[in-house]
Amino acid sequence: MYRLSRLKYVFPLGLFVALFLDGSFSKIFAPLMFSYPYSMSSQLVMLWLVLSFFLEENIHIPLVWFAVLAGAVADLYYSGILGLFIFLYPLIILLTRALDRLLDRNFLNMILIFFIDLVVFESLNYLAYRIIGVIHQGFSDFLVDSLAPTLALNLVYFVIFFWPVSRIYHWALSKRRRA
Repeated sequence: MYRLSRLKYVFPLGLFVALFLDGSFSKIFAPLMFSYPYSMSSQLVMLWLVLSFFLEENIHIPLVWFAVLAGAVADLYYSGILGLFIFLYPLIILLTRALDRLLDRNFLNMILIFFIDLVVFESLNYLAYRIIGVIHQGFSDFLVDSLAPTLALNLVYFVIFFWPVSRIYHWALSKRRRA
């Protein structure tokens, strides 16, 4: 599928680190991230998947399948049952692919696509939990208390991690130097 390179090691390792850091950041910074009535959701796994889509340079990583795998691991690790992430992560990759076809690829459009991805992801997550009765928060409260802080946090993540991740991808995709 994708040519043999360092990327075959870097991508899954980055995905694992993102999965680990999502939970770790939420635990370590819980007083900051979950200060009533506000709550922020760290979405580093989604950030890694979306950045990988933008940075893969025609390597064609099977992102949808990795998204399903990451969703299954996230669901099992965080909730103990297969739930929403196994469906939402691949959906976000497909949405990213569709939006990328509509817009020129530059930094501002990438951040716009990530913004739309976050809104869709968090809104579908809210809607599903609202339907099954896990949460009883109204939509306007969700927008102000959960979605806005989540967007702010994850857009800061995008800006901070874009250049280091792009350097990692550049290194992983570069040809090996001869000795």
